[in-house]
Amino acid sequence: MSLLSVDRLSTHYPAAAGTVRAVDDVSLEILEGETVALVGESGCGKSTLGKSLMRLVDPTSGRVTFKGRDVAAMSGKELQAIRRHIQMIFQDPFASLNPRQTIRAILTAPLAVHGIGDRKSRDAIAASMIAHVGLPSDSLDRYPHEFSGGQRQRIGIARALILQPELVICDEPVSALDLSIQAQILNLLVEMKTELSLSYLFISHDLSVVRYFADRVLVMYLGRIVESAPTARLWSDAKHPYTRALLAAVPDPSRRKQAAPITGDLPSPHNPPSGCRFHTRCPLATDICRSDDPAYRQMGSGHTVACHHAQ
Repeated sequence: MSLLSVDRLSTHYPAAAGTVRAVDDVSLEILEGETVALVGESGCGKSTLGKSLMRLVDPTSGRVTFKGRDVAAMSGKELQAIRRHIQMIFQDPFASLNPRQTIRAILTAPLAVHGIGDRKSRDAIAASMIAHVGLPSDSLDRYPHEFSGGQRQRIGIARALILQPELVICDEPVSALDLSIQAQILNLLVEMKTELSLSYLFISHDLSVVRYFADRVLVMYLGRIVESAPTARLWSDAKHPYTRALLAAVPDPSRRKQAAPITGDLPSPHNPPSGCRFHTRCPLATDICRSDDPAYRQMGSGHTVACHHAQ
């Protein structure tokens, strides 16, 4: 059953150099209990899309439907109420926690905002959640600066989950952490998904992180989704040249020759290229790529791609 549905969502920013088309005509769906990964280079619009779904950033146009209700049209108390069911884990564990608040205050604040329990019961919920994410009970009366990066991200996860949401948007939650800590946080997210029946939108620039974590992968380039497929199918039969380049860049000790990186820089979102936005860096580009925006094509069950040369 569909939990979140996005229909032709765009988020544009006014800027001195012109309009920034951070997210442009994006459609996607997340099913109940599903983990969907959103991948792409830094600057392609992934984080803006995640924030637009929660209305931390107001979209320019399009619909965001959560369990049949249009989030994009909500305001005030109605929007506050829906955010109990959609929460976010942020990228930087050092910047996302208020340094002047204790962990107890950080965790009980969402409960107080939504009118859940009294002070004693909120403290009990916070203590239970701290134990859930693997931190000692005395953490509640300490401050963020007393914790390591991995521990802070566990606190961020606890804050996101304390309201028992149905959908969690994970905005590069492990990119600022050491590799050994990344594995611990990913394992924790998997455990929490099973225990609390969660759905995830997992945003990352690293395909190797999402390979064993996501059910389905969306590939984003310069504000657009260019390919969508179940994870195993994407790895075995990617169709878009950009997706194939991203996969080739994943370190593989068994590969005798490492793949050449994608040439050129990501074009400016102020003035995206005409036609296919990837044509300025694509080895397969022809005249039609430079003039015509490719439509989405079905390449099999659950597999769509926007490319003139997908075959």
